[in-house]
Amino acid sequence: INVFSGGALLQLTVFALGIMPYITASIILQLLVVVIPRLEMLKKEGQAGQAKITQYTRYLTLGLAILQATGIVALARSGQLFGGTDCGDLLYNKDSIPQFLLVVLTMVAGTAVIMWLGELITDRGIGNGMSILIFTQVVATFPATMWAVGQDKGWWTFGIVLAIGLVIVA
Repeated sequence: INVFSGGALLQLTVFALGIMPYITASIILQLLVVVIPRLEMLKKEGQAGQAKITQYTRYLTLGLAILQATGIVALARSGQLFGGTDCGDLLYNKDSIPQFLLVVLTMVAGTAVIMWLGELITDRGIGNGMSILIFTQVVATFPATMWAVGQDKGWWTFGIVLAIGLVIVA
């Protein structure tokens, strides 16, 4: 998860949640369209109905981001984020409820900004904005991750991982 967030999750940055709450919300709504007749009617209404479903996706994204941020910050406060990594430097006063809420709100706002940026990319006609953002997150950390594999596991392992990756891409 940390690799897909561009390394942001381990550091509890503003964009630590990335675009994953939006992807989850989008999948949930696609499944609910089949189950809930009202959503199915909206989908059949064309552009206006699709705009309404997109709005529901945004709201669900924010709800999921609140839940995920709360869980991540609670794990960081307890020291259980990433198997006992101490996050004392990240959270100055672990007992402060206002600080807890501020960190959660900041992470949710970061997700909202990423969601807006992805929709802006899509609206400008560059491509599917969310997919471009996910690709960018992965590509940003890929060289450093591969270098770490070479350093830690040896260059033979690096070569094997690289070969497997090329086979998968091919």
